[in-house]
Amino acid sequence: MDETDRSILELLVENARITDTDMATMLGIPEGEIRSRIDRLQKEKVIRKFTAVVDWERVGDGGVSAIIDLKVAPERDFGYDRVAERISRFRQVKSLRLVSGVYDLQLHVTGKTMKEVARFVAEQIAPIQNIRETATHIIMKTYKENGIPFHEREMAERLPITM
Repeated sequence: MDETDRSILELLVENARITDTDMATMLGIPEGEIRSRIDRLQKEKVIRKFTAVVDWERVGDGGVSAIIDLKVAPERDFGYDRVAERISRFRQVKSLRLVSGVYDLQLHVTGKTMKEVARFVAEQIAPIQNIRETATHIIMKTYKENGIPFHEREMAERLPITM
């Protein structure tokens, strides 16, 4: 991985729909080289997926999102990996991370209702053998997602004042 690869990745993170032609122009390299580098980065699983950031509240299908913090007893010879692998298989789990601090794993989960999320935690996550404790935090409003602000405040137009 060189600086050109890093520059391509930064451009794709900023706008995954940028064309190879535009990237070639911006970086001063041939369009064919851009395509071959992106293909290689996908094969190496550096680029995992191209995706869109959607404001589901505006679609009218907000559902419920929650952050679930887990205290986990690590397994001998495997640490947290086996438990994390098992949890990552659930379709409700959108992201899963090993974190520092009071808790060990942090999940971002989604469901249609709070009851559905609560049931998922109670019936699927909490009973897993090495889970010692859970803490569920319902996401009430998203202000920014993947670097994209969701609720830009409209600037009020100032009224002219004369004296």
